[in-house]
Order: sequence, then C-alpha cells, then structure tokens
Amino acid sequence: SGIESVEDLKGKQLAFTSPTSNSGFKAPSAILKGDFGLEAERDFEPVFSGKHDNSILGVANQDYPAASIANSVMARMIEREVVNADQIVSVYKSQTFPTTGYGVVYNLKPELQEAIRDAFFEFEWEGSSLEEEFSKNGEAQFIPITYQEYWEVIRKIDAANDVSYACE
Repeated sequence: SGIESVEDLKGKQLAFTSPTSNSGFKAPSAILKGDFGLEAERDFEPVFSGKHDNSILGVANQDYPAASIANSVMARMIEREVVNADQIVSVYKSQTFPTTGYGVVYNLKPELQEAIRDAFFEFEWEGSSLEEEFSKNGEAQFIPITYQEYWEVIRKIDAANDVSYACE
C-alpha cells in the first residue's frame, strides 16, 4: 500500500472497527490527533469494518491500505495462519490497554460480590476455548483490576475524544 509510517496515512483510507470501540477507533483517533496531528475526514478517510479481524483481513486482501487494530490481534491472526506475516506490516504500536472488564455493582450483598469474584478467579482455564484463544498472548487468566488504576488510559482516550458518560 506504500504506507511505511503513520504520516503516510495522509490522504489514504484507514479502516477502524466501529465508532464505539476503544482499541479499534477511540484510542487510535486520540493517538493520531494528539501525537501526529492527523484527524479523520481532514487528513484521511475513515471506514468501518465491523471488527478487528475484518480490518486486518481487509489489509491482507488489499481492500484497505491500512487499519487500526488491537495490539494482540495481528499476532493472534498470524499465529492462527488466518493471514501471512508478509501480507501486513505494523507501522505503529501503542501501549496495551485493558479490554473487557467485569464488575459488580457496589450495593450487591458482599457475599454475592465475593461469589461472583470467586467464579471468575477460580475459573478452570485449562482445556477451555478461552485458554486456546488467549494463552497465545499470555492472557489466559482473569485478573483483578481497579477502575482508578487500570482504566486511566481509557479515561484519557475518552477525554481526548470529548466522550462523556455523565447522566445529565
């Protein structure tokens, strides 16, 4: 596609997953604007593929000149031999940030909160389809996280994109 750096995206089409995706749209939009001064519509044409796999397949099959995907997706798809490493090239890798988080509402009875927590942390990964999919990237476990600590990068991304979840 002739794209060898982030700056080469200017004037080109860039595939994202969906407008609500952190790793597939909001984070890359914030990084492109904040670190490279590139904005959708002004500097490149955004298109939406629906999911990370579609985006990387679109690049591999030359449907899109470039795509923004979650860090782990490219390695996982090469490992599964869905795409060949020589079909794609990474021109930028951001810090990895949290994907899906599960939580409990503060006013559940403490014993129910604990039972839910235990169900996640005592889950037997061995032999499961979850282990098969996520162990390739060292993610074969549920880990405890806090919104305050682990979601800071997500809050920054939302702030950069003027996203608010305030109930007003």
